[in-house]
Formats: sequence, structure tokens, C-alpha cells
Amino acid sequence: MKKLQLLPVGTVDAWLLEWLQHELQQKFRVPTEALRPAIDPSFARHAERQQYHSSEILARMQKYVNGSTWRLVGVTELDLYIPILTFVFGEAQLGGAGALVSYHRLRQEFYGLPADADVLANRLLIETVHELGHTLGLTHCHDYRCAMAPAHAVEWIDIKDSGFCEDCLSRVLQEV
Repeated sequence: MKKLQLLPVGTVDAWLLEWLQHELQQKFRVPTEALRPAIDPSFARHAERQQYHSSEILARMQKYVNGSTWRLVGVTELDLYIPILTFVFGEAQLGGAGALVSYHRLRQEFYGLPADADVLANRLLIETVHELGHTLGLTHCHDYRCAMAPAHAVEWIDIKDSGFCEDCLSRVLQEV
């Protein structure tokens, strides 16, 4: 049976990766595993921005996709960007196998607030489901509660659910 594989990119909080693995296995009903070792993302660091180019990491991750991969999700603490945006929470291959999520800007501390592990974990789950939705062929949704709604700020993630709305879910099920 194919697996949802999580690939640490750089240093990743072990508890968070383990929690995410469990939650995604429950939500998508597929075996889920964390791959080791983590990949070194230094090749994607752009000093002028002090950030990591997510598309470069996503391209490098492709060598980890194999016959047992259902989907591959890179998880990182690093601050990601693509050239046309200041930052991204994640990136995915539309209809492909790979996705990448960052929890750098999902942490309360990034905004000068006290750390909150529950808020961080919930935001990471929502963003991971969102990027996995793109790999399943879903585009952005107009229902602000749907995991597939766009989020250009963390506050938009906080009002979303960690699941797909009925319309998005029906589109995924049509593809299965």
C-alpha cells in the first residue's frame, strides 16, 4: 500500500512531526511515515532575502518519490519564499506527488506573542492539508472555512478548518 511520507527539511521539531504524522494518517486514512534523514536545505538559501526558495526544495524532494509514495510532504521550520511573493506558508505540485510546508511564520513567537504549541500544531495541520489538496488537483476555494481557501496571512489560516468543504471533497472523490 502506498504511503503518505513526511520528509524533514533541515531541523524539525520531533514532537511536531510525530503529531502531524498521526493527524494526517487519521484524516487521509493512509499509512503515514516520517522519512530519515532530513535533507540539508542550504542549497536553496538566498542570502539577499535571508529565506529559502521553496520551489528549489520541492524540486530536490522529487528524488525521494518512489513506488511506495502516495504523497511526499516536506516539513520545515525555515522561512520560505517564491520570487513573486514576500513569503509562502507552503508550495505544492498541482496534481503531483510533492508538497512543502513551513511552520516558521505559523509560530506565535514570529508575531511577538507567547508560544502556543496547540495553535502551532493546528495551523501546521491546516496548511499541510491545504498543500495536499493541491497535490490532489484542488485549486483555491471560495469557502473561507475550507482548508483550500487561500491564506496570505496567518489570521486567514486561523479561521479555516483542517478539512475540505463538501464541494472540494466531492471533486477529490470524483478523481479517486
